[in-house]
Amino acid sequence: MTNRTRTMFGPPGHLYVYFTYGMHHCANVVCGEDDVCSAVLLRALAPLAGEQVMRGARNAASRRRSTKPFRSVDLCSGPARLCQAFGLDRRDDGADLVTISTPPARGRLPIFIADDGTPPPTEPGRSGRIGVTRAPNRLWRFYVAGDPNVSREPRA
Repeated sequence: MTNRTRTMFGPPGHLYVYFTYGMHHCANVVCGEDDVCSAVLLRALAPLAGEQVMRGARNAASRRRSTKPFRSVDLCSGPARLCQAFGLDRRDDGADLVTISTPPARGRLPIFIADDGTPPPTEPGRSGRIGVTRAPNRLWRFYVAGDPNVSREPRA
């Protein structure tokens, strides 16, 4: 445990945000018991509302030179893109995603997990993790098979 990773060792249902490669933020949902390092990386999502706000945030974050708008399926297809679209950064680290009892950082909107009523897939896709070369045969990546918002097709 370090100061940077402390949130991942905390109670489940909190957001762990870290900065990677000196350029991108990634967000995880802590899912293990207290004092156990366990989290799920948020790799992609389907934008259901607020697309214009997400487009603006992505354009500002990526400093795009192109005037072509992002396709809806590209807005949040990847952990860094997802964080850009939602404006997530280290200030959001530790946010309570379940009870919303932790006030958001000054000037930030609360972030939480909500049930929109969509049932989970009956057969979620599984594959090796993206960008991780250690233990490539461990099927620790889960996704909705056939969803156009999936960040990357699984490895063959």
